Amino acid sequence: MSNNKVALVTGAIGGLGTAMCKKLCQDGFTVVGNYRNAAKAQEWAATMKAEGFDIKLFEGDVSDYEAVGAMVKKIQDEVGDIAILVNNAGITRDKPFLKMTKEMWHEVIDSNLNSVFNCTHHVLAGMVERGWGRIINISSVNGQRAQFGQANYSAAKAGMHGFTKTLSIEVARKGVTVNTISPGYIGTDMVMAVREDVRDQIIAQIPVGRLGGTEEVAFLVSFLASEQSSFITGANLAINGGQHVS
Repeated sequence: MSNNKVALVTGAIGGLGTAMCKKLCQDGFTVVGNYRNAAKAQEWAATMKAEGFDIKLFEGDVSDYEAVGAMVKKIQDEVGDIAILVNNAGITRDKPFLKMTKEMWHEVIDSNLNSVFNCTHHVLAGMVERGWGRIINISSVNGQRAQFGQANYSAAKAGMHGFTKTLSIEVARKGVTVNTISPGYIGTDMVMAVREDVRDQIIAQIPVGRLGGTEEVAFLVSFLASEQSSFITGANLAINGGQHVS
């Protein structure tokens, strides 16, 4: 199946990004990925190609508005207009607030929240003009609840959904949907690298008794990118195994 729609996934070479790229490829979209780490990106691209996934990568610092503009133009010139944007890139710089530096605050806000503005601002006008688009913002359970040591991360992730809600009503009649996904603890390399006893403590707090799978989050992205999701906009879809319900 091919529908020729271009999907851009930021932070593509991480665990969640990889699963999203694969699923969107399987759905028939033309998938492009964004990255910052050139060495890791080269290895990732080779792995994807070996697995049969044709995903073109584009370098760009999503926290830099001008860099995003240059990246989007390059994608448009070389691949085509972006119809689906998955704002997935993000970092953590955890520290109790009294020990958190100004740099740690700004790095996380820039990478996790300002990046959403930067990427969306460069692609939204085209979506509106064409009368079809999907903006999918990857937030976190810790944007919905408190988490010790993550004042910067929680603020950015909560802000992401505030952005979603307002933008969704601004473009609702233009054929563009804007939604948030808030994953809980997912079995990414980063989480699996946590000391086993600490990981067991995390799992003990999840009612379903396990970590989430990257493919489960990717399936939700796939659904929100589809035609069948066109009546869903401004929503925050939790996928956390019952760890936080509201």
